[in-house]
Amino acid sequence: MAIARFPSVVIDCPDPAVLARFYGALLDWEVEANDDWYDVRGAGQCLSFQQVDPYVPPTWPGQDHPQQMHLDLVVEDLDAAEAEAVALGARLHEHQPGTTFRVLLDPAGHPLCLCLS
Repeated sequence: MAIARFPSVVIDCPDPAVLARFYGALLDWEVEANDDWYDVRGAGQCLSFQQVDPYVPPTWPGQDHPQQMHLDLVVEDLDAAEAEAVALGARLHEHQPGTTFRVLLDPAGHPLCLCLS
């Protein structure tokens, strides 16, 4: 028997509104605001964002400040998905260790992988 309806991943960041809008647009999910807490919901899943002060972004692939978390998003076209993510505020990471995925950084500096389906 499940004790919860669906899990939520909670992501620390400097500005929850900015990160929620980024992921909401990237995933085409609804953004819900509740004071300083934001949820992005769609497809029976939820990402939540909370403000942390002071926030220290991860350094990847180094471990001085570990990546803390990262999301893998499955896409059909790496070039198109990368262009859309960058237009929404992501940036391409200089270290690209594979050919079937792209590593980007979200607006708060968390690694984010776009992976071929």
